[in-house]
Amino acid sequence: MNEISKKKPSYRISQPLREYLHLYDRETRLPVTYGDLLRSTGSFPLLDRQGTDTLWETVHYEPHTLLELSAGLTQVYALLKTDGDLSFTEHLIADRVDYCRFGNSNPFRVRIVNQFNDNYDYFYVKRADASRVYGLELEHLLSPNSINFLVAGDTLIEEHIAGIPGDDFIRTRLDRPHLNQVRIAKEFVKFNERCFARLLGDMRSYNYVIDVTPDFEDEQYRVRAIDFDQQSYEGHKAMYLPQYFRDNRPVVELVRQLLSPETIRQYQTEERTLMARRARAERYRLKDLVDCMRQEELSSAEKIAQLKKELNLHHQTAEFDRCDSVGDVVRMNLRLVLGRPRMA
Repeated sequence: MNEISKKKPSYRISQPLREYLHLYDRETRLPVTYGDLLRSTGSFPLLDRQGTDTLWETVHYEPHTLLELSAGLTQVYALLKTDGDLSFTEHLIADRVDYCRFGNSNPFRVRIVNQFNDNYDYFYVKRADASRVYGLELEHLLSPNSINFLVAGDTLIEEHIAGIPGDDFIRTRLDRPHLNQVRIAKEFVKFNERCFARLLGDMRSYNYVIDVTPDFEDEQYRVRAIDFDQQSYEGHKAMYLPQYFRDNRPVVELVRQLLSPETIRQYQTEERTLMARRARAERYRLKDLVDCMRQEELSSAEKIAQLKKELNLHHQTAEFDRCDSVGDVVRMNLRLVLGRPRMA
């Protein structure tokens, strides 16, 4: 398949998008920003339990800076989790900050520890990129998963999405005897459909997680995207279909082996129906979001032209010729895939 662009440019949050974020309680003031976390004095590689490099680095700060940052980061956690109720922060501490040089967003990951019971949670501090914000919001509105994030200026705060990283799951769990492979295959078909409908790209296996839920007789699985940088940026249609990524071939083979074409079409129709219902339920908010997106420059003219051409061929239409922006393309694709959700 065609290669993902090596480095996607970052797009600033426009005034219409910032007004949307304010209207829907996504914008706030923060005591700590992305720039504040850059004041580190050094770092060392973070290894997993097997001693493998995770591509994250644990950063350290001068003692007085660390105290200041820890207090601010627990307040950020309160804003994210309890809408700013600080009464719970006295027993919380930010005990570790990790940094990742890999990828577009160069995120910081903050570990918050409850000192009463040593339980911990994470959140992420990133540079606010408009593509990613649109991706997060479309995920929130159209997928079965609620997404919790906040924006302040050029800083983006994201809740941790729990699950087994897709590459780890494929490598270590896919062949386990107890695994319900039919359910994994079914969920991957649905995930593939969700990504394509809203044009979320680059769903290689390390950009999603598998959420495993024990059921009364078996396990249920859900594939959840965790990286939204490539929201409708690439020009090739295949970039928005996880089935075409080499990393996902073992799961694609399961789909081919275990699901008939009729069953695959059934699961695709089920997922489109659910997305269409969500689109109708959130029609006004979705319209506001897409209207902002239609005004944005979120990709190059060459990539947009290529995507329009390939989507016209896919849908056997010429409707995409009327699209002038990425937002127009997303809007048209949603209409064609979901049966014209009421966004206008």
